[in-house]
Amino acid sequence: MIVFENVSKVYHTRSGQRRVLDDVSFSIGRGQSIGIVGRNGAGKSTLTRLMAGIEFPTRGQIRRDMSVSWPIGFGGAFQSSLTGADNARFIARIYRKPIDYVLGMVEDFAGLGEYYRMPVKTYSSGMKARLAFAVSLAVDFDCYIVDEITAVGDASFRDRCADALRSRREKGTLIMVSHDPNTLRAHCETGGMLQGGHLQFYDTIEETILAYEGIFAA
Repeated sequence: MIVFENVSKVYHTRSGQRRVLDDVSFSIGRGQSIGIVGRNGAGKSTLTRLMAGIEFPTRGQIRRDMSVSWPIGFGGAFQSSLTGADNARFIARIYRKPIDYVLGMVEDFAGLGEYYRMPVKTYSSGMKARLAFAVSLAVDFDCYIVDEITAVGDASFRDRCADALRSRREKGTLIMVSHDPNTLRAHCETGGMLQGGHLQFYDTIEETILAYEGIFAA
C-alpha cells in the first residue's frame, strides 16, 4: 500500500511559492490499476515522483509497504555519463539481479542499437524513456508507475509496452499518468484527477475521463 497523509508539496520560484499539492491524503492498495489525469502543469509528474520516493513532501508523510518502481519515462534515474548498458548493469547490482540477464533483456526490449553502449547524455528523451521502461521490466516491483511512456517509439514498441503493462497489471499495482483516454481505458479500472493541488478519485476510469474532459468543455 502507498499512503499519503496530509501531504503538501511547495516549490519556490522567482515569482513566489507554487503549491502543487495541498494537504492531500489517500491510499492505494495492492492490485489496483489507477489512471491519473490533469492539465499540463497540474503536478502529475511531481505526484508520481513523490509516490516513488524520488522527491520528498514539503509537509506530511508518505508510507509504502510495497516496492515501487521509479516513474517509467523519468530519465533522471540514470547517470548520464555512463552508457545505457552500464546503467542497466548498475541497477542489476543494486537490485541483486543476474547481470547478464538484465543486460540482454534490456538490450532486446529497448531496441537502442549501437546507442545502448553510448553515454545516456547522447540519448533523446524518447530513447531514455525506452531504456527506463526496459530496465524497469528487468526488476520485479509490486507497483509500477508509468508516465506517458506508451507515447514513445514506433507502433511495434508501443505494442510491446502495452503487452508488458498488461502482464504487470495482472500481478501487481499499476499507476498510470496519461492524456490519452484509450490508453487509460486499456490499462486502468479507476482513476483520479489532479486539479488545484487536490486529487479527486473516481470509482471508474470512465468517470475520470468524463471529469477531465469536462474541464475543457467548461
